[in-house]
Amino acid sequence: MHSIARCLFTLALVAVPLTASAAALQQTPKQAAPLTAAPTSGYRAEFLANLDELEHKYLDLATKVPVKLYTWRSSKEVRSFSEVFGHVAASTYFMANLLGTPPPDDMPKDPEKITNKQVIVAELRRSFKHVRETVVRMTDAELEKGTRLAGKPATQRAVLTAHLTHLHEHLGQVIAYARMNHIAPPWSM
Repeated sequence: MHSIARCLFTLALVAVPLTASAAALQQTPKQAAPLTAAPTSGYRAEFLANLDELEHKYLDLATKVPVKLYTWRSSKEVRSFSEVFGHVAASTYFMANLLGTPPPDDMPKDPEKITNKQVIVAELRRSFKHVRETVVRMTDAELEKGTRLAGKPATQRAVLTAHLTHLHEHLGQVIAYARMNHIAPPWSM
């Protein structure tokens, strides 16, 4: 599953430009709608609860990792701390884009190349807020609406589920990186 999920997201990020996916061009941007109260039950509420937990863990870890380790990587063929955090921010914007909410106009062109800790933490926080607002603005009926993911037909629910899988995968990666550097994730102490 790990390699399949990774391949799907890699294909999706390469095949569909972040600011001009076919799904986004066919839909009205969600940011035009007023923000309503977050759902308290159903799939969107479950997604948002999971997203909140992931955001908390990413931000805790991104904050705890010392600046000097942001460019550290376990081997040359894998992403560094900063590249993983930047990739998470980029993919979070990308998922919202697939749901019809384009990324902010001032989103960094390539978040994976950011090495400044403060900028990365801010971009992580902003990307999670962006996707959260997208999901709050959705209706339950929109979960079954069609879109494309990695070049294949999918529902918006599938996009959200794939995003959670992707976030959990990379959280595991940065937890392993942290432990290799004798850093205990703050929530596990």
